[in-house]
Amino acid sequence: MRIAILSDIHGNRTAFEAVLNDLRAASPDLILHGGDLADFGSRPVEIVDQIRDFGWPGVLGNTDEMHVRPESLDDFAACSTAPASIWDAIREMREVVSERLGMERIAWLAALPGVHVIENMALVHASPESLWQAPPREATDSEMQSAYGCLEREIVVYGHIHQPFVRRLTGLNLNKVIVNSGSVGLSYDGDPRAAYLLLNDFRPEIRRVEYSLDKELRAVAQSGIPHADWIARTLNAAAPQML
Repeated sequence: MRIAILSDIHGNRTAFEAVLNDLRAASPDLILHGGDLADFGSRPVEIVDQIRDFGWPGVLGNTDEMHVRPESLDDFAACSTAPASIWDAIREMREVVSERLGMERIAWLAALPGVHVIENMALVHASPESLWQAPPREATDSEMQSAYGCLEREIVVYGHIHQPFVRRLTGLNLNKVIVNSGSVGLSYDGDPRAAYLLLNDFRPEIRRVEYSLDKELRAVAQSGIPHADWIARTLNAAAPQML
């Protein structure tokens, strides 16, 4: 069985279309999404509508939740060490995107589960306990086990940090593989290509797909989304940027 997992599309229609082309070659039996569908890209509504039309199962992400429960963003921002200007900008972006999505699409997001399980694999957006917090790539085996051991599956896949990797926990007498599927639309690992995960009989492979960054930058500039210049700098750097 071949399973593809696409996470953190973030409204980037250009990257999403490139990944769809790659999926035709990969030919998975099942496609799942890992949440964070709409915000920070040029085409939030189109991404949500296409995922729905495809009927792909998936999980709720934190930027999805902030449309469902705006207070979730405020709660996390209150505990964050990031500058307040970052959270003010995200609130502005959320207001615009929420209006474009409309109540019916937001209700669809609200119905997404926090965990999706298939056989010996579990998919979450960030962690079972939080849509907003996940272990970083450099977390210890013990920290990974603390975050994901409750899922009781050999393979755990998450997104959120936008840095793809495959890692087998070797300590603590464990037999667990932790995979980050990376981000389709907003890479944070210095590589601007889209990333997604392909499981071939539950053997993980990170796939990287080139797309026209210039095309997406033009689309972002024309989108009317607040702080388009910040989005553009992040896409260009393939890493988080200060506002």
